[in-house]
This record gives sequence, C-alpha cells and structure tokens, in this order.
Amino acid sequence: MIIVTAVALAVGGAVVWGYKALKPPPPNICGSPNGPPITSPRVKLNDCRHLAYREDGVPKQKAKYKFIIVHGFAVHKEQRIPTPKEVIEELGIYFLHYDRAGYGESDLYPSRSLKSEAFDIEQLADKLNIDKFYVLGCSIGCYPIWSCLKYIPHRLLGAALLTPFVNFWWPCLPANLAKESFELLPKPYQNTYRVARYAPWLFYWWMTQKWFPYLKIQPHLRVLVFTEKDIKIENNMEDNGHQEQVVQQGVYDSMHRDLMVAHGKWEFDPLDIANPFPNNEGSVHLWQGYQDKVIPYKITRFLSEKLPWITYHEIPDGGHMFFFEPHVCASMLKTFFLK
Repeated sequence: MIIVTAVALAVGGAVVWGYKALKPPPPNICGSPNGPPITSPRVKLNDCRHLAYREDGVPKQKAKYKFIIVHGFAVHKEQRIPTPKEVIEELGIYFLHYDRAGYGESDLYPSRSLKSEAFDIEQLADKLNIDKFYVLGCSIGCYPIWSCLKYIPHRLLGAALLTPFVNFWWPCLPANLAKESFELLPKPYQNTYRVARYAPWLFYWWMTQKWFPYLKIQPHLRVLVFTEKDIKIENNMEDNGHQEQVVQQGVYDSMHRDLMVAHGKWEFDPLDIANPFPNNEGSVHLWQGYQDKVIPYKITRFLSEKLPWITYHEIPDGGHMFFFEPHVCASMLKTFFLK
C-alpha cells in the first residue's frame, strides 16, 4: 500500500509539474488593473483588439510616400528607421510604425496567423485614413509582408523585404537547398525552429527549460549569427530607452507566438503569389546581405529567380543588420522610390 501511494504521489507530482512547465503564465495586459500603462495612441480593430502605433517622418497630409513599417523579432514600434532627416524631407516620407500583436502595447492575439498579420495592417491603414501605402519589413517582420502580397495586394503601392525571414519548410524550396541552408544555422536555432514547427504545444517549455540549448539572445550566440560589422552596427543603434516594453505583456504572446506562426505550416507558398503589380504600377524589392548568417542568401536568391517581378539587391559585404546604417538606408529608399 505504501509503495502504491508513493507511486501515485510521484505520478501526480510529475503531471502537475508537466502542466505548469508547459502552460505559459497569464499575460500582463496593457491597461488592466495591474498591467503596464497605455502610453501610445492605439486603434481599435473590428474584433475589438487594439494596435498601438507611432508616426514619424513628414506629416501624413503632406507626404508623397506613406510607409507602414513591420518590426522584426524582439523589437517593437520604437525601433527607428535610421534615415537622415534631410532625406526624409527630400523624399516626403511618412512612416507609420506599429506594435504587432502581443508586442509593446498592442493586444495579444492567440489566434494570430499569417492572414491576421496582413489584415491587421489593412485595418490599421483604414483607421488612420490611409488608402494605399508601401510596406517595409525586416527579418522575421517580412512574413507579414509576404502575407500582404498574398492577401491585400490591392492596397499596396510597393513592398520592401529586408534580409527577409525564411521558412525552411516551404514546399517550393528544393530539399537539398533547404537542408544545406538549415544546417548552416547554429544548433540552438535549428532546434528551436524544429520545436516551433513540429511541437508548438511544447514551445513555452522549450524556451524556458535549462537542459538543452535553444534560441536565446545571448552574447555568445550573437557572435555565431552576426558578423563583426553587424555587431558594430547594433552597438551604434539607439536603444531609445524602450527595450523593456517589447515583451512587457509576456514573452509567450509576443516573441514565442511570432516564431510559431513564422515557422508553422503556411496556408500559401511564396511561389503561389501572383505579381501584385502586373502593369508596373508599383514594385517589390528584396535586399539581402551576402554575408548574412541568419538568413541564407542562397534561398532568397532562389526565390527572386522564381519570382521575376521582385527586384533583387544583394549586398556583397552585408550581414543581417546592414540596413541600419543611415547612409545605406537612405540609398535604399532613394533606389526604391525615385525613378
């Protein structure tokens, strides 16, 4: 009887421990009694969620070009596009930055998907009375750009994908290319992407456990995925004092969900996307660093060859952060917008 009781207690304890380890803590929702304060303007979407936003550049009413900026992983709307002020005024650019679902001060969205990312952008534009616009995304912030090209091309004037995210399980990728490129990543990245893909129910535990190496923003991993130039660029970037706000509502509903949606099963393949500008009324540009250790240039080069309506720019000495050099950013914008 004692042995049976001990076994029952051990099993019960293991079940309780497993449940707690797999279940993320409740989110710390902005505006709730004990949650972070709401300090940014927000729009209310059709499903009653809120998106927080920030406007920059020339006033919207005077702008020649209106950009909606889609931020990347582990950052939010306060990350700045490092374009010299004189270039912004010369071109007449208005920037609209926003927090994607769960990041910063935007409401979380458990049903977040590729499609919802595009429709969030469309509704944000609607609420701020922006008819047509350009979209620009960097790194993992590019999967919403692919989604915009698929679901709301009628709202776009152009699109820019900078060191764009790659899902190594896209059906369009040749198996040998996907395998070769995937194996170039550090093991913690490979392991994390596999869990996000095949066991999303395990993802919170994976990203908080101490037994196996996983994707974590740590100095020793930065050396593995960033070039020396990347690290120098990152060190020179403005923090703006807002870094603590990125995951203030909870890391699971911001960064973790981001990875799971990005690496999960897509409802479309990039090669399924039709040319959004068949009459050359707009353009799509993809910029890729040849020395990028996070996004393999061979895959983005392959995609651009298969999608001839994308103008491909490969930066010989560019890593993953090349866009955040002010003179490079200014040059890219001029290439994109000036005939």
